[in-house]
Amino acid sequence: MSDSAARDQDAAETESAFSHPVVAPDVSAAYGSHPDQVIDFYAPRDGRAGAPVVVVLHGGAWRAPYDRLHISPFADFLARRGFAVASVEYRRGSELPQQRGSGPVAGRWPETFDDVAAAMDALPELLARHMPAADARRTVVTGHSAGGQLALWAAARHVLPEGSPWRLPRAPALRGVVALAPIADFASAVRLDVCSGAIGQFLGRAEDFAERSAHADPALLLPTGIATAVVQGTTDLTVPQAVSEAFVDAAAQEGETVGLTLLPDVGHFPLIDPAADACAVVAEEIAQLAW
Repeated sequence: MSDSAARDQDAAETESAFSHPVVAPDVSAAYGSHPDQVIDFYAPRDGRAGAPVVVVLHGGAWRAPYDRLHISPFADFLARRGFAVASVEYRRGSELPQQRGSGPVAGRWPETFDDVAAAMDALPELLARHMPAADARRTVVTGHSAGGQLALWAAARHVLPEGSPWRLPRAPALRGVVALAPIADFASAVRLDVCSGAIGQFLGRAEDFAERSAHADPALLLPTGIATAVVQGTTDLTVPQAVSEAFVDAAAQEGETVGLTLLPDVGHFPLIDPAADACAVVAEEIAQLAW
């Protein structure tokens, strides 16, 4: 595929993914006092009891303009597939530009991770209160793009460095994690300038990069012992295939097998677009772990 054709395809896929109206949740619940510390719950549309839980972490380069609303059609799609869905909001980068013309800053350190950890820790109680019919023992975490990084991180908190405020004493009670075009290997993502320097903005000053990467880079938080699958489009211009492959290779070097599903001629956004065949593949990957 020529560069021009790839860009045209990417534009069409992006337009399709963002063409769906926002789907309101059945209920929202706060897991903290900040306005962004909220989880939207979508009940399984078939009304079944004992439905598995899917935690959804949205992408958007950890930048403030991209919130959970854009992924609400995907959350509803999963609910229509029989899952109980918890779509997590979290604090992202400032609305203000880092410097004139640079665009919104990516992420907040440490608040973004504070929020994901707090949301995951609060989830069992919130599920019991708001979705008591769901089966919290069958929980899968999924995330797209930057949210894929956060999903992998949420499943790896027990292997964070000693002294980390987010470290868990044991592996989280998850059936698995399905990462969708994740920013899963910081070294390759920085080399490819994924999301226009987002990782450097997120982790801060150059002198902080190595230390903070040890607490944040999924490729450095291995092995986890948590069943992990990655779904990646081969024509993704936002988070290229090489980033996912680098993560899978890093896992293999640590003796852990990570499933990698490559979708030919699929870009970045079909993975969360209910109108795309790729979205059905994602749902099946989640179902295989959840059930």
